[in-house]
Amino acid sequence: MPSRAEQLNDLGQSVWLDFIRRGHMESGAFGNLVSESGVVGVTSNPTIFQKAIGGSSDYDNAIERRMGEGLKDAALLEAIMVEDIQTACDILAPVHERTDGVDGRVSIEVNPHLAHDTEGTIQEARRLHAEVNRPNLHVKVPATLEGLPAISALIADGICINVTLIFTLERYAGVMDAYLRGLEQRASLGQPLRDIHSVASFFVSRVDSKVDKAIEERMAQASDPKARETLKGCLGLAAIANARLAYRAFEGTFGGKRFRPLAEKGARRQRPLWASTSTKNPAYRDVLYVEQLIGADTVNTMPLETLDAFNDHGEVAIRIENDLAGADRLFEGLPALGVPLQSLIAELEPEGVRSFAKSYDDLMAALEGKRTTMKGSR
Repeated sequence: MPSRAEQLNDLGQSVWLDFIRRGHMESGAFGNLVSESGVVGVTSNPTIFQKAIGGSSDYDNAIERRMGEGLKDAALLEAIMVEDIQTACDILAPVHERTDGVDGRVSIEVNPHLAHDTEGTIQEARRLHAEVNRPNLHVKVPATLEGLPAISALIADGICINVTLIFTLERYAGVMDAYLRGLEQRASLGQPLRDIHSVASFFVSRVDSKVDKAIEERMAQASDPKARETLKGCLGLAAIANARLAYRAFEGTFGGKRFRPLAEKGARRQRPLWASTSTKNPAYRDVLYVEQLIGADTVNTMPLETLDAFNDHGEVAIRIENDLAGADRLFEGLPALGVPLQSLIAELEPEGVRSFAKSYDDLMAALEGKRTTMKGSR
């Protein structure tokens, strides 16, 4: 019987692993997830690499080898990350071929300190694309205002992009526009569109963490018992509502007239990817953000624990378009109750950029610590 994750693939949702670590690949554990558990892609980010490189001895031999080549600092870190990404790409190459390029994808992120540097992002993405040199690579670019023109330029170049750190519906509209602009520029030059793949990574659980806190604070301030009860009923709803409204926007844009002539030239839809899908609140079901966001033409990227939990007891059914009217009511009703939903969600982008930048800096510090120790032991 197929795993539950494999059943998601049958419904049109791809399961990607939000985790990468050298020992996991070398042991064959990752290959087993691909062959037996429905995993058809991998995402990485600075936090994932921080935990993998800084929190294990898996990379010590590689660090020493690369040090012997004279590498240090950012060049050393990049060389190690690129090796992992290339290995994952090679393991997933059969999936990439089988799915006509849709899946078998592996993502590597540009330096998070470039999040507000358009030209720097473009140059780094081009360099990483050339360095990894695999057809199933996605380069991750943050959905900052400065990232949007970089996305268009890179898509026009023919580089497949994973747009990351999307939180608000307004910014998501800009992301889709940036993707279409890139396709239009490429088409105007007579370049092929069929091999251009992109996903738009919409972050989920962080929305509930942010909004639930504001709801609880408002409940503590409310003097009206009915208002407190109404607010209580809104806990744990914002993240799913936000993602469902994003999916509605996706269907509208990629089923609309602007995309139609591009599709006729072979262009692919930019699939929504649900990121940050582990449940942060222990009061919520551990597979909440998987079960409630199942839908065609989407990706769910899960950490190992969430993947294991879903394959163990997840309920498989398409739910992405359930209760869209309720999602609209939530976005209209919470501000009236004193919870500024959209402005709260907008705070998550700069917080996410800072978090990834800190992870990158912590990773650099951990790598330098390992390098210093190894130099001292020679």
